[in-house]
Amino acid sequence: MQDVMEATGSARPAHVKPDQFVDFDIYAPPGEGKSFYEGWQLLHAQGVPDVVWTPRNEGHWIVTRNDLIDEVFADHTRFSSRVILLPKSAGEQHNLIPTTLDPPEHRPYRSLLNSSFSPRAVGGIEAQIRDVAAGLVEAVRLDGQCNFTTAYAEILPIKVFMTMFGLPLEDSQQLKTWSDATTRADGTISMADALARIAAYLQPFLDARKGKDGDDMLSRIVNGKIGDRALSDVEALQLALQVLIAGLDTVVNFLGFTFLFLAQNPAHRQRLVEDPDLIPTAIEELVRRFPIVTIGREVVTDMEYHGAQLKKGEMIVTATVLGGLDPTVNPDPMKVDFDRVGARHVSFGTGPHKCPGAHLARTEISISIEEWLKRIPVFELAAGADVRVMGGIAATVNAVPLVWDPATTRAV
Repeated sequence: MQDVMEATGSARPAHVKPDQFVDFDIYAPPGEGKSFYEGWQLLHAQGVPDVVWTPRNEGHWIVTRNDLIDEVFADHTRFSSRVILLPKSAGEQHNLIPTTLDPPEHRPYRSLLNSSFSPRAVGGIEAQIRDVAAGLVEAVRLDGQCNFTTAYAEILPIKVFMTMFGLPLEDSQQLKTWSDATTRADGTISMADALARIAAYLQPFLDARKGKDGDDMLSRIVNGKIGDRALSDVEALQLALQVLIAGLDTVVNFLGFTFLFLAQNPAHRQRLVEDPDLIPTAIEELVRRFPIVTIGREVVTDMEYHGAQLKKGEMIVTATVLGGLDPTVNPDPMKVDFDRVGARHVSFGTGPHKCPGAHLARTEISISIEEWLKRIPVFELAAGADVRVMGGIAATVNAVPLVWDPATTRAV
């Protein structure tokens, strides 16, 4: 434990206590790839403080417990959303709204988005989502194999979002490539360059829809109002950028973790086949067990916080991974238990910036499980599959190769 956690080769800031100083890279935790979540759990080990400092990614604090993560998310007076990505020098480039605004400035922009993600709005496209899901499963059903990531996970949520935005479906792969560069940099292009490319792509669509009637989300954004005034061109572009990036990433990634688990745990999968009514409960447990988002907040003022001396301008990380896997709020947290009662997590965030698309995400995940299990109730991970988890602002599984006997499938 000490060999893994003790930070070496970097000077400890004077205000950081020795036991708070750890060597932990939030984008490449110990064991990344084969034991991603186990690596994060090192921060829950006995003796590790609830607030720790790592010199990685320009140096920052990490809160390690669910309740503290919830508290930091909710308290914008002490922890600002002005910068949410790390390292801070990169986060300064990410000035998209409304994620980098604090209340009260944040509220009217968030209200503008809420109407597009309300249960009523999502209900209006639920049949369309189901049709897409059913078609994707049927397309591979008799093949007996597929890479779930490319055959399904990277298609359904992206197709839904492109449709909601009224954008050409054939552009989705290019947009996904740029979006990935903003959440999991691989050195191909910088975050700033990726944002600039998506912005250049979106601008003509925004210009064409400004001042015109349209019920797609992009039209609602560009013609939206903040109080009595119209959104500026800059505000509309930033808002569209933020929503599009979120829509092209998180559900795609979570579906990968979900179907990887179902492929490797036949007893859990069979329960859902036999009792589809259990799926909503199962989704909450899977969301708790496989959180993927790691972001931060900027410390507003010098303060003492749960034994740590925080300084104004420092970054403090709120890793949702550490929330649902916190053993102090969820006993035996690494176990997936569809009968778990009172589970707690922060996988969709909390406070004023709680994910506005949470209901849409749950709907897409639920429909995906339902439509897949109707047609392919028995499947497993391909033998020798090279499955790795890649860290980042949003963690992802590199590939989920599945195999099954076509004779066990059902035409619906």
